[in-house]
Amino acid sequence: MAILSLAFTTGAPLFTTHALAATPNWVATWEASPQSVWGSDFLFPTNVPAVLHNQTIRQVSQVSLGGQRMRIVLSNVYGEQSLTVGKATVALPKTSDTVVADSLRSVTFGGRDTATILPGASLVSDPIALSIPALGKVAVSLYLPEETPLTTFHWDGRQTSWIVSGDQTMTPELKTGQKSAQSTTARPLLSGIQVEAVETAHTVVVLGDSITDGATASLDKNNRWPDYLAARLAPHKIAVVNAGISGGRLLSDGMGVNALARLERDVLAQPGVQSVIVMLGINDIAWPGTAFAPTSSRPTLEEMTAGYRQLVEQAHSRGVRVIGTTLTPFEGALPGTPLSDYYHPDKDALRQQVNDWVRNSGVFDDVIDFDAVLRDSEHPTRIAAPFDSGDRLHPSDNGNNAMATAVDLKMLGVLPNAILINLQER
Repeated sequence: MAILSLAFTTGAPLFTTHALAATPNWVATWEASPQSVWGSDFLFPTNVPAVLHNQTIRQVSQVSLGGQRMRIVLSNVYGEQSLTVGKATVALPKTSDTVVADSLRSVTFGGRDTATILPGASLVSDPIALSIPALGKVAVSLYLPEETPLTTFHWDGRQTSWIVSGDQTMTPELKTGQKSAQSTTARPLLSGIQVEAVETAHTVVVLGDSITDGATASLDKNNRWPDYLAARLAPHKIAVVNAGISGGRLLSDGMGVNALARLERDVLAQPGVQSVIVMLGINDIAWPGTAFAPTSSRPTLEEMTAGYRQLVEQAHSRGVRVIGTTLTPFEGALPGTPLSDYYHPDKDALRQQVNDWVRNSGVFDDVIDFDAVLRDSEHPTRIAAPFDSGDRLHPSDNGNNAMATAVDLKMLGVLPNAILINLQER
């Protein structure tokens, strides 16, 4: 017997199917999209060592939905050799380097404490019995016993992590006072966290660039706009995972591969995904002619809309809804930096053409008008001062909150003040 719920109830997804003998419902609850570690000649430092050896990495992540059991996902997608994990643990953190001692749990992979991640591959752990609340935090510690070139990471984690000597995975308080200890805001190897959630839970992925990644959000505060959205959706059993990459682009590779090249890995393969919010394109428009891409040509409107259309087609073929967003104002962006030429009136003209198309084409299942949310009403090509981080491109924490607040939750499967109807089949 199955029960079909036309979920017209506060906080419920729009349509759900319940099986009486359901298998565990694993959903993605946190993500850090993998990137290839770049060379020393790039504009920004990597903030990680080139090689790790006999060292432990401890990273803290805030999940969106919680659960009684969890799994971690590690990535060696840009590795050219196998990578050995000598030991892994999870725990509830007190600070970036200290955890609650009795919450420490060993992580196994196929029943073993050690694991090998093949080149170009990822690795999912066995289920771990550690209860995490919605919007709770978890510390993941990885010990790398062998000489390990760091080739896969997420650059802008906006969270302090630690790299220390030896195997300190079971140590409640890391020895960060050691001369060899170093902190970083990058995220080596850890690419995902999944939880076993209630049957109706599902995931929204946000595919974006540095505005989504949280480039100017307060460090260690989880104030990116997807974090604020996660707080709104958690009571409705909907997870939000952040697939933003600083420097990310729709059509071209940059500080990560182009959107279509990472769509399967970062969006469609995430367990429980039902919707994706796409906020990409400003770097496609603004990078050409800057120090990032001095000889590149700016894409045409037709090229950009073809990219969006293809992304939507591929998501729809997997039953995933696509919500488009307009691109936010950026006049005067990045003043006093090597990228002070990021803005140009011609670039802004293309941004506004893209925005008109996003609003009116009907290609997306829904549209969020972030341009209208953040722009200065008296000077609409600029971010309004209360929402500006100071670099005239990225929102402040207040701006991130305004973006999340502007999302109509009905787009993501939440209907207020509705009535639950159960149809039973026998």
